Amino acid sequence: MTENLKYLQTVDGNTWLVEDEAENLKINYRINEVVYQERSPFQHVMVVDSPVFGRMLVLDGIVQTTSLDGHIYNEMITHVPLSIHPNPKRVLIIGGGDCGAAREVTKYEQVEEIDMVEIDELVVKACKEHLTEVSGNLSDPRVNFIFDDGIKHVKKYKDHYDVVIVDSSDPIGPATQLFERSFYVDIHAALKEDGLMVCQSQSPIFHMHILKQTYGYIQELFPISKVYTAVVPTYPGGMWSFTLGSKKYEQVMSDQFDKDTKYVSQDILKQCFALPAFLQAALK
Repeated sequence: MTENLKYLQTVDGNTWLVEDEAENLKINYRINEVVYQERSPFQHVMVVDSPVFGRMLVLDGIVQTTSLDGHIYNEMITHVPLSIHPNPKRVLIIGGGDCGAAREVTKYEQVEEIDMVEIDELVVKACKEHLTEVSGNLSDPRVNFIFDDGIKHVKKYKDHYDVVIVDSSDPIGPATQLFERSFYVDIHAALKEDGLMVCQSQSPIFHMHILKQTYGYIQELFPISKVYTAVVPTYPGGMWSFTLGSKKYEQVMSDQFDKDTKYVSQDILKQCFALPAFLQAALK
């Protein structure tokens, strides 16, 4: 297969992954080798090994997660909502094909059912085989792998889930509709009367329009809406945002966070909602 040549360049004998982040911004990563690549019906799926970030999942030339810092994103998109809901039993993850988010959710004993709805089965296969630092080769019996369109899936349920986690890729290609208002309306309906949701809402530095749009939709639909941030070195700009919508709960339920994590702590759970001045002003 030569399709990866669109994303790879050779300079002075070194191979570089060239990520087109925007018209005026490219991010280059030196890589050791292409570990895996294949085209699915939806996108080009590649796992590469790099000297700095270790193994990396790359979809259509865009880095999604890495062995070095993937845990930061996956911990923040899961432990924050699961620490706010007092008794989550049914959790829906939309996207999350690297299995990292689902892996974090399995750390909660009270969770009885985890529906992971990923449109591209090949992403899950590639990560379980070639990116175990992120996926942990996930095999918990509570995880139901559902290879389907998350938008269609969520329409099937009313008053069903305690927590919905939207772990989408960037709003291009198959993920575009995961940033539309109608999708959040369906999530609201699928949640129980005290349910809550969280989604990744892009970079406050480079994608403020997406963050403001997402926050606006969720603010309209939920009585409680909050934005929180984390630093994920792989992602453009470093700072990354998450938007939470809740029907009832807004405070972290315990002062004793006891999960086995690398990034999230009791202090992080409280401090992540403290936003810089420019972001507070933008969301007013």
